[in-house]
Amino acid sequence: MNRRDAISRVGLILGGTVIGAEFFISGCKSGSSVNTDDLFAKDTTAYLNEVGETILPETATPGAKAANVGGFMAIMVRDCYTEADQKIFKKGLSQLEEASNKKFKKGFLEADAKQRAELLTDLDKEAKEYSKSKKPEDPNHYFSMIKQLTLLGFFTSEVGATKALRYVPVPGKYVGDYPYKKGDRAWALS
Repeated sequence: MNRRDAISRVGLILGGTVIGAEFFISGCKSGSSVNTDDLFAKDTTAYLNEVGETILPETATPGAKAANVGGFMAIMVRDCYTEADQKIFKKGLSQLEEASNKKFKKGFLEADAKQRAELLTDLDKEAKEYSKSKKPEDPNHYFSMIKQLTLLGFFTSEVGATKALRYVPVPGKYVGDYPYKKGDRAWALS
């Protein structure tokens, strides 16, 4: 093999790597036709934070609002959800508001903490019943998505991992048999 052939083969290999990387990266971009920009509006993020705070309220530890789960939900829906799930999630926010108006004659944000909790408990029961009879091709229930994103967003946030869970930064000493007492907080994964 001469030098010219070697250089052209190396160029082909490197060029293929660059083209392959671009293909891989472009495959990760959302190609959805659903406009999710409204999820990033300040009032929508605040609404999602209030829903999240009702699911995970502040107690001795910070609540979901402290972790800004509303912003997290918007990003996850835009970047990770299928087009069908994006539509369900967005429509679900309207359905949640309609359910509140039907039950209490006022919107979710106007309801007091007890009413909010009652409403979300009812929606959780509805979602669980739906999932029992759901076939694989059936769409997801909007409240299941909201609840899952709230939990994921909170417990993977700095606030959730360090304040609600026990946390030891890595690298650190490995202790395979760490003592646990009933009532201890769960460990955060790092």
